[in-house]
Amino acid sequence: MQVIILGDGGHSKVIQEMIQEDGRLNIIAILDDKYEAGYQKHGIIHAPISYTHHLMADDTKVVVAIGDNQIRNRLVRELNLPDICYLSVQHHTAVVSKTAKIAPGTVLMAHTTVNAHAKIDSHCIINTASVIEHDTDVGAFTHVSPNATLTGNVSTGEGVHIGSSATVIPGKHLGSWSIIGAGSTVIEHIPAYSKAVGSPTRIIERMLIK
Repeated sequence: MQVIILGDGGHSKVIQEMIQEDGRLNIIAILDDKYEAGYQKHGIIHAPISYTHHLMADDTKVVVAIGDNQIRNRLVRELNLPDICYLSVQHHTAVVSKTAKIAPGTVLMAHTTVNAHAKIDSHCIINTASVIEHDTDVGAFTHVSPNATLTGNVSTGEGVHIGSSATVIPGKHLGSWSIIGAGSTVIEHIPAYSKAVGSPTRIIERMLIK
């Protein structure tokens, strides 16, 4: 299968290595708007993101390798590709329950765990050594940072960012586009468009809806 990677920053480097380790996948293009024109290097096309539609074929999938949730969301909306065009990428060390559901475009990094009946929506980042426990429902475009833990029956809205080593206790909901600080412990529901930090968390900012 041929793969187009969108984005060529630090997050993309990790995803590129994951794909290169999978002998079934072949990177044909790395697209980023830092490139003003297209060129080839080691057989891989480097070009602006506008090249995406020109390179699509029946055996081609796309991965949006951009860490920022809002940019990832905007880019997917602008491209307007069917879900079937997006590839979910899973590191070989990830542990995923057979009853878990992973939507297209989501990336599971090294040593992640996704347990029984968890659901992860499209274009999420489940970052290194993070844990998604049983019956947890992760909304689209969410980023679960390294070593973070969503315990059982947690739910998130769209576009949530959960900082490194944060923990969300069972049954709590994180509203859409909320931000949880690194190392925080969430023991209450967090409203949408809120920034919460600390152990236990306290809300320090209400962000404008964008």
